[in-house]
Amino acid sequence: MKSTAALTASASPRSSSRRNHFLKPALGLALSLATAGAFAQASAPMKIATVVWIGYGPFYVAEALDLYKKYNLKVSLQVFNDPALIPAAIASGAVDGGMLTYDQVVGQVAAGRNMKVVMPIDYSNGGDAIVADSSIAKVADFKGKKIGYNPLSPSDFLLSYALKTVNLSEKDITPVSMTPEAVPAAMASGQLPIGVTYEPSLSQILGQGGGKKFKVVFSSKNAPGLIADVLVFDDKVIKAKPAEITGIMKAYLDGMAYMKAKPAEAHKIIGKFMGVSAAEVKEQLTGVYNIPLAEMPKAFVPAKETTSYYASGDIIAQLLKAKGQITTIPAIEATFDAGLVKAMVAK
Repeated sequence: MKSTAALTASASPRSSSRRNHFLKPALGLALSLATAGAFAQASAPMKIATVVWIGYGPFYVAEALDLYKKYNLKVSLQVFNDPALIPAAIASGAVDGGMLTYDQVVGQVAAGRNMKVVMPIDYSNGGDAIVADSSIAKVADFKGKKIGYNPLSPSDFLLSYALKTVNLSEKDITPVSMTPEAVPAAMASGQLPIGVTYEPSLSQILGQGGGKKFKVVFSSKNAPGLIADVLVFDDKVIKAKPAEITGIMKAYLDGMAYMKAKPAEAHKIIGKFMGVSAAEVKEQLTGVYNIPLAEMPKAFVPAKETTSYYASGDIIAQLLKAKGQITTIPAIEATFDAGLVKAMVAK
């Protein structure tokens, strides 16, 4: 049996920060595990907030195949239509934890909430990109140009990082605020020489003019880890339910293993949850990288690469502060708890 747990609210400045990437509307779908009677011997259900996103595929597989039962768990995925509502739900205890983008975590910790990443989930791997017409050859050519993008979103973070690589900043360009979905039309009409967006809008732009009119100048492949999805819990829950959280993480890894072993079946499962075809799931998965257990510890270690929270977190925090979204930059160590991942790797 499936239950509808979709939550809605009016749009907020953060609502566009994730996640409509690559997908069609989920039509309010939310998954739950089997009926409570089948789990009479298990503990109370763990409620995990999420939005519909291709990178969360392993969780959808775990749900559909009841992979949590192996760890004596009942897990109910609570689907939110507005990702901006998830942090408040976690803080209030309405849900036990949730799936967020790392920029959301940085913002919450800066605001004084004790939310921590316990596991990296995925990061965009080419699905987010800066596209330009033939007059633009490289990022340095962005200087003085109009660029369309959604402020305070993954598109904003990607653009800021790209500009930083050539010693430019937002002051060196002419920002044009628009949604990612509006970028293709704006570029097609000649209003913009450069735009920042993601799939499926990205493919719409690149397909114009027989594929010769626009090109990718910089993408999330150039900054792996910058646009990252993470599993998050309040610090109190981490301390109270480490075994349960570990079980959720293990079920996620089991789901990822199933996707690798039986891709066709997995694509159907994920497609059913997302409301898209298995073929679309297969295509969308090419733009995201689900992080295997062996690579997870790297996210918690200081490094210059954006796969480290120390690097991506600094970029995100500086941007949020510059735009007045936060007043102080939090310590990166306050944004995560690496203990459970380290324990799983050690076994």
